[in-house]
Amino acid sequence: MPASESRVPAQGGPQAPERFHGEVVRIIVAYPHQPVFPLFVELREMRDKALKALERRKPAERSRELLRTTGLICAAMANAAFDQGRLSAAEGQVRTAHRCAELAEDQALRCWIRGTEALIAYWDERHRDAVELAADGRRFVPEIGTAMVRLAAVEARAHAHLGDAIAAEQALARTALARSEVGGPDQPGGLMEFPLPKQQAYAATTELWLGGQHRLARAERAVTEAIEGYLQDPPERTRVGELCLARLDLAAVRIAADDLDGAGEQIGAVLTAAASRRTEAVVRRLRQLVRALHRTRHQSAPQAIELRERIGAFCAARGVSPLVNIPA
Repeated sequence: MPASESRVPAQGGPQAPERFHGEVVRIIVAYPHQPVFPLFVELREMRDKALKALERRKPAERSRELLRTTGLICAAMANAAFDQGRLSAAEGQVRTAHRCAELAEDQALRCWIRGTEALIAYWDERHRDAVELAADGRRFVPEIGTAMVRLAAVEARAHAHLGDAIAAEQALARTALARSEVGGPDQPGGLMEFPLPKQQAYAATTELWLGGQHRLARAERAVTEAIEGYLQDPPERTRVGELCLARLDLAAVRIAADDLDGAGEQIGAVLTAAASRRTEAVVRRLRQLVRALHRTRHQSAPQAIELRERIGAFCAARGVSPLVNIPA
């Protein structure tokens, strides 16, 4: 089905449902540290199988487990479509995912999906929509997992972009409270979890958008802790995209402090790591840093010019998204 369409499936299940669910979990767990496009292709094949299986069943034979699995697939596909720069496709997958989660009565998945909608709106610079979506998501209270932590963290960043420091602080407080109330690990983990380093990185971004020297110091502390947390994972389990975004926030701190060498160190690490796992968020954040480099009083310095050129070359080499002209 076209990703932009919202589709409500009939219900049922593929053969060997436990094995099928296990394959979905494998991809979701691998997602943060693997190239996006190959996983997207696998997810699309699984989604098509799941939807066909659901259509074969009568309403009376509806399977909550298969509905949940299909919702997980579509939620992961939404993230993959966004990571490849296809926001409209991501929103279409979100709608299908939410309908499946609703029919499965899975509050954690519904909360997570609403958070994804808020995240898409945030990166699409619809910050008021992001705030409203995050606020709406609070009605889906998960029994376990970190979906509520993520929801509040996204809301904090959106408030910061709108310049509402009080609301941003309140959202950060809800983030910390939600973390303390997590009742158990996310099922599954991987893409569908919001680890502590990611929470710290979101807090750092919030402080950066609000601005001011005291907030710059807070941002530096938070993002340094986030990077240290990410680097505790073995290389093969590194959450590459998340670590890159944290490094770019640290680069923003360095630019604000006129430390172009420090900024260059972080940007260089990102350009190396992201070469094999490009995502839309990293590219957009790099472009934001180009604008920041233009605004610095050292904009004509050789380091600033070199950084802008390196970032420009990276973004230009990105080429056409592999999702273009491929049905979602």
